[in-house]
Amino acid sequence: MKITITEFVTLDGVCQGPGSATEDTSDGFTRGGWLVPHIDGQFVRRASAWLDLADGLLLGRRTYEAFARDWPQITDPEDPFTERMNALPKYVVTTTLTEGTWHPTTVLGGDPLHTVGALRSRPGRELQVHGSARLGAALLAAGLVDALRLVVAPTIIGSGRRLLVHPSEGVGLRLVHQETTSTGLLLLEYATIGAAPVADYRGVPAQALRQT
Repeated sequence: MKITITEFVTLDGVCQGPGSATEDTSDGFTRGGWLVPHIDGQFVRRASAWLDLADGLLLGRRTYEAFARDWPQITDPEDPFTERMNALPKYVVTTTLTEGTWHPTTVLGGDPLHTVGALRSRPGRELQVHGSARLGAALLAAGLVDALRLVVAPTIIGSGRRLLVHPSEGVGLRLVHQETTSTGLLLLEYATIGAAPVADYRGVPAQALRQT
C-alpha cells in the first residue's frame, strides 16, 4: 500500500484544531475552527475523492482518540465522509493504548517505523494519515511516505501546533496536483522524491530563461 498524509494547515503552518474550537485544546490552544469558514463544494469533492482511495486510516494516539470521540456522533445521512470514516480499518500507533473503541481498530505497538513499514509492504491502495502531525513527520523523515496532500487555509492563526517542525531529514517533493477553491483554499498534492535537492545559485539556468 502507499502511505499518504493529508493535512489541513494555515499559512503560518498551524495544523491544530481545524474543525472546531473544542476539537483539540491541548497546550491551551483556543483558536480552533479556522478551516470551517473556507469549506466549499470544491473542497468537499476533492477531499472525498482522496478518501475514496483509502484502504485504511493510520493515526497517532491523540488524533485517534479525537476521531473516535467525534466521528461516531455524526449521524447526518448526507454527510459525504462519515460512513467511510467509521467503516474503514483504523491502525493506531501508540505505546499507551492496548485496544481501540472505534471499530475496526488495530493497535500498533512496538517500533512504529517497523510496524508501519510492514503495513506499507502489503498489497492495496492507500493507508492514509489524517492529522497526526508528529506521526506524519516521523514517517516522512524515515522515507515511508509516498504522497503529501495539503489543504492550506488563507488565514494566519499565530499560535498552535505546527506541521513538520524540525524534521530530522530533508525531504524532496514533486508537485503533482494543485487547485484553488472559491474560498481561497489551496489544495496541493506532492509525491515524495527522496532527499531534498539543494544547489548553489550561480545565475539563472539557461533552461529557466527559455521558459520565461
